[in-house]
Amino acid sequence: MSNGTPMVVAVYAVLRAGAAFSPISPEILPAKLERILADVGASAAICEPGSAAKLTEAAPPHVQVIDGDGLPGSAEGAGFRPMVGPDLAAVIYTSGSTGEPKGVTLTHGNMSFVADSIAESIAMDASDRVLCVLPLYFGYGLYQLLTCVRLGATLVLEPGFGAGGRIVQLLEERRITGFAAVPTIYQLLLSLPGLGERGFPDLRFLTNAGAGLPTPVVRSVREAFPDARLYLMYGQTECQRVCRLDPDEVDASPDSVGTAIPGTEAWVEDADGEVAAPGIVGELMVRGPHVMQGYWGNEEATARKLGPGRWPWERVLATGDLFRADERGYLYFVGRRDDIIKSRGQKVAPREIEDVLHAFPGVRDVAVVGVPDKLLGEAVHAHVAAEAGVDLEAKELRRYCAEQLESHMVPKRVVIHADLPRIGSGKIDRRALAGWTDDG
Repeated sequence: MSNGTPMVVAVYAVLRAGAAFSPISPEILPAKLERILADVGASAAICEPGSAAKLTEAAPPHVQVIDGDGLPGSAEGAGFRPMVGPDLAAVIYTSGSTGEPKGVTLTHGNMSFVADSIAESIAMDASDRVLCVLPLYFGYGLYQLLTCVRLGATLVLEPGFGAGGRIVQLLEERRITGFAAVPTIYQLLLSLPGLGERGFPDLRFLTNAGAGLPTPVVRSVREAFPDARLYLMYGQTECQRVCRLDPDEVDASPDSVGTAIPGTEAWVEDADGEVAAPGIVGELMVRGPHVMQGYWGNEEATARKLGPGRWPWERVLATGDLFRADERGYLYFVGRRDDIIKSRGQKVAPREIEDVLHAFPGVRDVAVVGVPDKLLGEAVHAHVAAEAGVDLEAKELRRYCAEQLESHMVPKRVVIHADLPRIGSGKIDRRALAGWTDDG
C-alpha cells in the first residue's frame, strides 16, 4: 500500500489482532510479490484498489485479499489480543538492491525499543509535527509513524516525494517541526530557487538515514536550514538504526555518523575479531535489543549475519558494512563490503570517489561501481547525474578525479545520465548500474 490513512489503519489493525505484518511496495513486480507471499506464508494480504488484480494473481489460493480502502477508521468493537515483547510483530523484506530480498524478523520488543531509542536520540516529544514523505513500506518511513504514535506526536503523511515545491508548502503550512529524508530528497529541495530565504521558523530538526549524505550536500543543507538541527544517522533493516551524530558536531565532522543510539553498542571489528584501533577499517558490529531475530525461514543467511555475543542468550549483528572509528569513538562509513572494488590488486571504496565527484560544481548524483575487467580485475566506473541546466563532460570529470585521487581510484569510465536508477526507497540502484550498457 502507498502512504495514507488506510495503510496506517492496516498496520495497527493487524497488530491489534495479534498478527504480524509485512509492508510491501505497491509497485513491486508480480514475480517478486509471488515469491515474498510464499516465503512469508501470508494468510491475508491488504492492498489498495490499484494493486488488487496483481495481488490476486500472485497470491496462493488460501490467501485472503482485502481492499484496504474498505477498512474502518475506528477499532471499536474489534477483537484485541495482548502481545508481549518476544511475540512476532513484523517481517520486513530488505530492498533487494544487491540480491534476492530477505525477510527481517522483528518482535514487538525489537520495534518498540528502537522506536523509543530513536525518539530519545533526536529529542522528539509529543509537541512535534513530523512530515513523512518516505514510503511506510521502507523502514525509515515506517519508524516515522511508530515514533509519532508512541509519543503522541503528529504525523503529516504525504504519498510521495516527487515535488519539492509540495514539500516546502507542507513544511510551511503545517508548521512542521521535524523532517526525515534521504539524499535524493535533500538534493531535490536544494535545487529549488530561494530555498534558504524562506526561514522555516517552526522546523526544529532534520534527519538523514538510508544512505550517506555527501559532505558537500551536508554543508548545503546546513546553509539552507540554518536553524534546524541536522542529525546524520546510519542504520539497516536488520536493526533499523545504529548510530547518530549530534547536530553540534555536524559542522566539524560532516562525514561521520557519530556513536550508537541510546541503549545499544556499536564498534569496528578487525580481521582478527578484535576491536579495531582508531583509523583501521573493519566491519561494523552491533549489539542491543534492536537486533533482529534472524531472516525468516533462512537459517543459513541468519548464521552469516548473527554471531554469539557477550552472554549465552545474546547474538551480535555483523552489518557487512566497512567502517572506521576515530580516537573519540565516532564512526565513519567507508563502504558496503559487497561494494568494495578490487582494481589493480588494491581495494577501492566507492564512497571516497563519490565524495570527490560530489564536490565538482554541477554534480547532483553519483554512484561508483566495479565492472569485471580482464586486465584490472575490476574497473572503476562512475555514473553521474547533473543538476538542472548543467552540462557535464566525462573527460573533465575524469581529469578532476586524477587531480584529487590516487591513480588506481580514478574511474576508467565516467557515464553521464539524466537521472540515476533508484529502488522504491529512493536509494540508487547500484545493481542496475553494475550491469549498465550503452543500450541502457
